[in-house]
Amino acid sequence: MAENGNKPRGGGGWIVTLILLGAAGLAAWAWVRLPEGAELRFVYLIALLAFLGGSLLWSLRRAPLSRSLRHAAIWLVLGAVLFVGYSFRDEARYVLDRVAGDLSPERGYGATDREISFRAGPGGHYSVEAMVDGVPVELMVDTGASEVVLTLEDARRLGFDPDRMTFSRTYQTANGIVHGAPVVLQKLAIGPIVVENVRASVNSAPMEGSLLGMTFLSRIGGYSVSGNVLTLHAP
Repeated sequence: MAENGNKPRGGGGWIVTLILLGAAGLAAWAWVRLPEGAELRFVYLIALLAFLGGSLLWSLRRAPLSRSLRHAAIWLVLGAVLFVGYSFRDEARYVLDRVAGDLSPERGYGATDREISFRAGPGGHYSVEAMVDGVPVELMVDTGASEVVLTLEDARRLGFDPDRMTFSRTYQTANGIVHGAPVVLQKLAIGPIVVENVRASVNSAPMEGSLLGMTFLSRIGGYSVSGNVLTLHAP
């Protein structure tokens, strides 16, 4: 007597054959129409579809036809979603980047190899997160400041010792006369924008935060404001 319990119950072999033939024909048709430079992405897509197809083949060979058809529909929908997601990955990355920029305005969004944008924070001020000599420092953009100005706390984080500095510079501010100690920042990077040997000063008076002044802004490719968005451009 045949042991029916040990035999595959699948009845979808003809479906598998049709799918494989259709996929092969579609791949051949698409390959000759690929734009130059798109071959690697196409191979990646074929590998993804092969994985999905293998899972579908296993399902069709192991399950009754009705269940196989349901599984096939699920895999086709999943494959379509993955295909659409892959096609629009750049747009999705931009949307996620924009949301992250709204949640943490100082980190910026829309960064390319030439620019990065920042949304205004409370009070209309723009704050940016910079890497100063490898240390993250939050700076408020101030086009009225002639230099990058560091608080005593940020100066210590960057390895400067205010107790050994000479506060020889005098600045006239809205709060009166303040004194600053000159320093040089080896590298100040904001996203893709990097400036080396940036002149700065350490403020002897208490400040709410460090300032990104013109010794940096005047050496980049420019900056622009549109609405409540500040965009910094690489040199």
